[in-house]
Amino acid sequence: MSNQLHLQRFQEQLAESISSNTFLKVSLGNYQGNDKELKNVYVRKVKIKRADMLSFTYRNKTRDIVKNFDIPVGITMVTHFISNDFKACTLFTTEKEVILEHGKNHVISMRERMLNGDGKTAPALAHNKEKKRLIQPAGKPYLQELKITDAEGNVFKNAQDKYKQINQYVEILSSLIKELPENSIKKVADMGSGKGYLTFALYDYLHQVLKLDTKVTGVEFRDDLVSLCNGIAKSSAFTGLDFVPGTIQDYQVDAIDLLIALHACDTATDDAIFKGIKANASLIVVAPCCHKQIRREMDKAKVKNEVSVLTKYGIFMERQAEMVTDAMRALILEYYGYKTKVFEFISDAHTPKNVLVVGVKSAKLSGKALEVKQAEIKQKLAETKAYFGIGHHHLERLLKLDQ
Repeated sequence: MSNQLHLQRFQEQLAESISSNTFLKVSLGNYQGNDKELKNVYVRKVKIKRADMLSFTYRNKTRDIVKNFDIPVGITMVTHFISNDFKACTLFTTEKEVILEHGKNHVISMRERMLNGDGKTAPALAHNKEKKRLIQPAGKPYLQELKITDAEGNVFKNAQDKYKQINQYVEILSSLIKELPENSIKKVADMGSGKGYLTFALYDYLHQVLKLDTKVTGVEFRDDLVSLCNGIAKSSAFTGLDFVPGTIQDYQVDAIDLLIALHACDTATDDAIFKGIKANASLIVVAPCCHKQIRREMDKAKVKNEVSVLTKYGIFMERQAEMVTDAMRALILEYYGYKTKVFEFISDAHTPKNVLVVGVKSAKLSGKALEVKQAEIKQKLAETKAYFGIGHHHLERLLKLDQ
């Protein structure tokens, strides 16, 4: 059989497998083209905006590139690839494998291997595989009462972003909790809990997934939200969860294992970190916003230095103040024996990128080693303040580190 007939037969089998829903994938290998980065191409069937398409993954040495094409165009492209630069191609179906190869003297051969009844099931056509989320929507009364899902556990269309946001936060906290000794999370405080989306989800995760007997408290100054959340906690039989009225600054706590403060405005984030340090919390997680205190200090001083070309512009000054504020917060956490992490995440589609500042309690230094490290940190804080013309940092003042 000639090369052209082999290619035609292969193309017919590819098209027939797609139309009969027995198609699994196509693998193109032994690349002999001019692109030094390209190694393989993999093709699978996907559904995008209710239309069946072929998704091509171009596997390069350093990254993958995905392109999607209509079915007829995709079939033609596969045939073109095997006719030219790819010297091996395998069609995988639920019934058989069809292998096309270039041999000596550019002669193409084709062979088939039947699966004899032990074939695979055709894959789902979702463009992106549905992610397995830690908080599943079904059977969660609190999600229904918070208007995230309906009575059957289906996530409302207008609540998809909020549902993803909840899961993102829980996934982040899950990875951080794993760094702590097992079963060490006994008491949690969520400062500025608002409507309690995260508070409920975290309680659900700690109790239903990790099987911990953890007491969780949400602190919120708006009385109506406190009443609402306590009602939902009661109807959800979350006996270890409660919400209390008050500000972060006024909340009194003597012992806590995990402190959370998301989007606490300006120095309220400092108040939350202060409470966590004083309570010897094992894990402190804050997402700061509205860095006004340091911005005012920098505006007032107007220090001339190497970054003055940036800080003369309002938007850059704002960003610089944010970075300086959070960098100093991380240093202060380190002073008190925390291993710190600062990373960026996106909470949902309607808010900008946020920075998460994390402190994980680590083994304490002692004696001379502790004194040396703390002296170094205090020196860094002093140098930072002098460089940017900062009179004081609110958290530093709360902890009396500036004395």
